[in-house]
Amino acid sequence: MSSKAMRNRGKYRSNPADRTISGSPLGLNGLLGSFKIPLTLIVALAILAATPRVQGNDVLFWSFVGALLFLAAGFTYLLLMSRRLGEERSFDVILRPQHYIQAMVQFSVYAYWGYYWRPVYDHAWLIIAQIIFAYAFDMMLAWSRRQKYTLGFGPIPIIFSINLFLWFRDDWFYMQFLMIALGFMGKEYVRWQREGQNVHIFNPSAFALGLFSLVLIFTNTTHLTWGQEIASTLTLAPNIYAFLFLIGLVVMYFFSITLVAGMAAISLFVLSAIYSAASGVPYFLDSEIPAAVFLGLHLLVTDPSTSPRTPLGKTLFGILYGLGVFALYTLLGALGAPTFYDKLLCVPLLNLSVIAIDNAVRSIRSRNLLNLWKENWFGGRANLAHMGVWIIVFGSMSFVGKTDSKHTGDSLPFWQQACSDGLSNACTRLVQLENTYCADNAAWACNELGVQYREGSIVEQDEALAFDYFSQSCELKFRAACVNLLSENSFLQRNPHELDLRLLLREGGLNLMELPLNELYARACDHNWSFACDNTLVRL
Repeated sequence: MSSKAMRNRGKYRSNPADRTISGSPLGLNGLLGSFKIPLTLIVALAILAATPRVQGNDVLFWSFVGALLFLAAGFTYLLLMSRRLGEERSFDVILRPQHYIQAMVQFSVYAYWGYYWRPVYDHAWLIIAQIIFAYAFDMMLAWSRRQKYTLGFGPIPIIFSINLFLWFRDDWFYMQFLMIALGFMGKEYVRWQREGQNVHIFNPSAFALGLFSLVLIFTNTTHLTWGQEIASTLTLAPNIYAFLFLIGLVVMYFFSITLVAGMAAISLFVLSAIYSAASGVPYFLDSEIPAAVFLGLHLLVTDPSTSPRTPLGKTLFGILYGLGVFALYTLLGALGAPTFYDKLLCVPLLNLSVIAIDNAVRSIRSRNLLNLWKENWFGGRANLAHMGVWIIVFGSMSFVGKTDSKHTGDSLPFWQQACSDGLSNACTRLVQLENTYCADNAAWACNELGVQYREGSIVEQDEALAFDYFSQSCELKFRAACVNLLSENSFLQRNPHELDLRLLLREGGLNLMELPLNELYARACDHNWSFACDNTLVRL
């Protein structure tokens, strides 16, 4: 075989969906050769460090400087070692559909969600910086272990995935770069033999998110991140469940992950329904499945590289994700930790279970059971059949009001009555909701909290905290709170004012500042505020 044929051998992949372009070493074409690419990335990151978004915060700026120094040190070391040993570094450009299609789907989430929650758009420059850092770090990490790097869209969906669930505030942004580095190191170093191939065990974004979630929980430092806000603001975008469902169909069609996402969703819906029927209250606070969990089961747990490949294996994987999220929600709540970590902690554990699931599936001899359909059905295109079933299931859930419609948990009077009836967790949920609305400056909610902390019946009595809540409510011109503030023996409660209703009735969405008054009171009546049902404005 000629030397030219030897060089071309292995340049193209067997998968026809992968588009491969040769990236052979540049040799003597300049001193840097292929190192021009990471150098360009480092320069691009330095340019971003000079933007007003970064310059506006000293810690953020020095986080960029630290990342640049780290990349520059790695670049210099690899370049010197390469020239000293006479080893050239090269790359292959491989454009895999699972990378660029997933990146486009994730981008659509940012575009839609950010339109209704501005911090997403403000964060865009920092996402671009993370992508640049990820490419440079991943390339140099690969070159430190071998001579060739696969250049494509791979880092983009990893960075998009991380930032859909967790990002650090500006004063702690250097932790974001560390989280990215950890994710790519896990992909490079934490590997096993699967079906005769050496592959990474963990979904890179889930690996980084899972480990950092544990650290944040154990150190009680969630406040350093936007994690809670990210989880709760997805619902600011109208019809977010329908939107996620539609973009999820794209991923399902191209990568046959319908069974994973669909079974995870169905498991959670069924478990939530059983709990609600048994206890009389919803399992999740104000939805059957939190929007962030619905996002996770479409775009986090479904990585084809780190999940089972057989239909039965995918089904088991999806069911286990639903069970895991359900159990972790309770466990985290019992520990006093933020419950939004439930969807993040599950995935690395499930990745570890893949080989066990594969082995269990291999032990089954029935082909119909293995494939979950008869081979002659739908011309062998079973994924379309699974998608059809999922469309019917989601449509049914939407029809009965289990997705974007008003949920039982959106009604504060419901939680008041449930707490009064002594239903499971109802009082805790009531206080949690009132805290949320008080933080939004709903004067009624602040006064209610003040009364509860003064009474000490459903929370531990704390007069100092009651005084603070009454003060906040009184400053917001809620007269009952002012009376309570003047007398330690006063427990006066009143109906919400108009402004309060515009906050209390938002159902996790945007505040209802522009809603006409008659519609506002009709909505309040629909949420079981009895005083609003008698208001003449409802009949106008």
